[in-house]
Amino acid sequence: MGKVLSALYLCYAALIFILLMFIALPFVLLATTLLAPATGKRVSMFFLRCWAWAFSITTFFWIKTTNKHLINRKVPHIYVGNHGSYLDAIAVCISIPQYFSPLGKIEMAKVPVFGWIYKRIVVMIDRSSKESRERSVASLKRDIANGQSILIFPEGTMNKSDTPLSEFYDGAFKIAIETQTPLMPFVMINNRELLPRVHPLKAHPGVLTTVFITPVDVKGLQLEDLTMLKQKVYTLMEEAILKYS
Repeated sequence: MGKVLSALYLCYAALIFILLMFIALPFVLLATTLLAPATGKRVSMFFLRCWAWAFSITTFFWIKTTNKHLINRKVPHIYVGNHGSYLDAIAVCISIPQYFSPLGKIEMAKVPVFGWIYKRIVVMIDRSSKESRERSVASLKRDIANGQSILIFPEGTMNKSDTPLSEFYDGAFKIAIETQTPLMPFVMINNRELLPRVHPLKAHPGVLTTVFITPVDVKGLQLEDLTMLKQKVYTLMEEAILKYS
């Protein structure tokens, strides 16, 4: 009986997701077509936040945010967080207080409706292509130079293992050092329990908590410090997941 209810709930949440995407789509298309690129993305992010709040309220996937006061909204940050559920897209739209450019896999652009919005908002990357990786990094650096925060999931993809975190890629930390931009690590608690990537039929309503940890200053760091910086952030995030879970 429990699996039947979970399946019905998952279908309901999927229908709400699609319906709200259709509602948000024309606003995003208009904003990104008629406005300057930077302005269009900021306006589109506003509509995506409205979409995320509407989805959260109607599906009972509640989003709670803690330690938002740690963020200096006057300067751009490189947000780095754990990634374990499709709910993460909802959580970051609601929890991150600054406008930001997210880095995402190019494969997601193929998803109907969602992909049409995705490719207008996200800096897409094909990790199998060196040229794509270089273009993505250059785009993210331009956004930072223009005062825009960025979001990177350093695990690269959803964590399907039993460990709190998967191994981190270097990208976010290399960009942080090269642009001297502070990192803002955060963790999303309960995301894999509410909507598991491996067993989606176990989905159920509940509270997903986003916890901002502490800004990590990179001033004066060089590329030879990359491994140390990556390990420092990994440890902060791992400890936070274990503490709040």
